Amino acid sequence: MSISRFAFPTDIRFGVGARRLVADHLHERGLCRPLIVTDRALAALPSFAEFRSLLDELQPAVFDGVFGNPTTDQVAAGSGAYAAHGADCVVGFGGGAALDVAKLVALMAVHDGDVLDYAWDHPQPRAISAVLPWLVLLPTTAGTGSEVGRSAVVSETGSGIKRTVFAPQLLAKVVFADPELTVGLPPAVTAATGFDALTHNIESYLSPAWHPMCDGIALEGLRLGARSLALAVAEPANLQARADMLISSMMGAVAFQKDLGSVHACAHALGAVCGMHHGLANALMIEPVLAWNHEAVPARFDELAHAAGLSGGGAALLPWLKDLKQRIGITGGLAAHGVEPQQLDRLVELAAADFCGRTNPRPATAADYRRFFEQAL
Repeated sequence: MSISRFAFPTDIRFGVGARRLVADHLHERGLCRPLIVTDRALAALPSFAEFRSLLDELQPAVFDGVFGNPTTDQVAAGSGAYAAHGADCVVGFGGGAALDVAKLVALMAVHDGDVLDYAWDHPQPRAISAVLPWLVLLPTTAGTGSEVGRSAVVSETGSGIKRTVFAPQLLAKVVFADPELTVGLPPAVTAATGFDALTHNIESYLSPAWHPMCDGIALEGLRLGARSLALAVAEPANLQARADMLISSMMGAVAFQKDLGSVHACAHALGAVCGMHHGLANALMIEPVLAWNHEAVPARFDELAHAAGLSGGGAALLPWLKDLKQRIGITGGLAAHGVEPQQLDRLVELAAADFCGRTNPRPATAADYRRFFEQAL
């Protein structure tokens, strides 16, 4: 596979071996003291050691304090590491959590206050006034598409409530998307992150907001993911399947500039209350929410089914999703994954208030969210 270069709008170097281009790229920019932001588990793996060695001609430092969902404490520690190293750029290496923290480390390296001061839902959000350090991102999972997003999600330390910083300045300067970096993912992580990508493409297409460009991208992203997710789980070293999922993930993230829906509102609540992996949460909530949405936008479901290669129209989409989950090892309901009935009240409260629900194709009340969670339990 050759290296392809394109922009939409992020400058992307896509292909096997793209990671090997990072050192020369930084050198050409006159940058020599990168801070590599990654997660704790990934930092212990040979794939990270190999990437770290590629930057030996520079003077890199590593911040590996990311774990679980990104938190404000992690961002503060990362920006402290940036200052301590005297870094001149940020390299994000990892899944969505590490990449979101990398973006916010770049933000807070040159801004005062708390990172939540810059969240879009702050009563008086602070302006991003300084030029951010040069930021390059390397995704090691195919799910969130954070590498091409102009936002970063961070959980408030203590409450666990997810907040979003949204600004064009958070876009990476260059993305180095290398399918080989996803080969070592465990099957369960491939499955959960892959379902996140599928959910992004599906929910963005169903959003009532008008954005024909995003609609076209979402349908193609779904087509690629539908043909390759099960294959990527079953054959971890299949580079074509890995490449399909990596581009499907990026397309989903581009498409959801149009916004998402109530599946994500529920998933965000599950992350805050139960610490559940975001992709798994989407997979567990997608059936009850989409079953309810089908009545509102049946023609859109027909298009989604067609993109996924299904016959029988939109009615075939939910059975296919259910079967796909079984084939990739996502089984059971919320209870099987540790959610307890006494948590429902808090889950409903957070989901009903989540901004993603505002662009669900069918307005949902707190009672609707309770039903979704009960059906998924």
